[in-house]
Amino acid sequence: MTEPDEMLEVYQFEGCPYCSKVRKKLSQLGIDFIARQADKQERTRVKEVSGQRNVPVLKDPNTDTVMPESDDIVDYLEEQYG
Repeated sequence: MTEPDEMLEVYQFEGCPYCSKVRKKLSQLGIDFIARQADKQERTRVKEVSGQRNVPVLKDPNTDTVMPESDDIVDYLEEQYG
């Protein structure tokens, strides 16, 4: 398993099942991450980072990757760090 040098960030909100899927994969892989809260009403920061307002969004500074869509994020995490 490759360990990330810098901490990954996940833009998410707690009640979202798609965000939960991403957090679960990060935990399964033993990856520490920063959970950035992007509630349903205020997603300006998410748009600044990813160009869209949907969550989850993964920001991986180790590979200069910004990625939306939970399934894509989970696949990416498995390939990159699994």
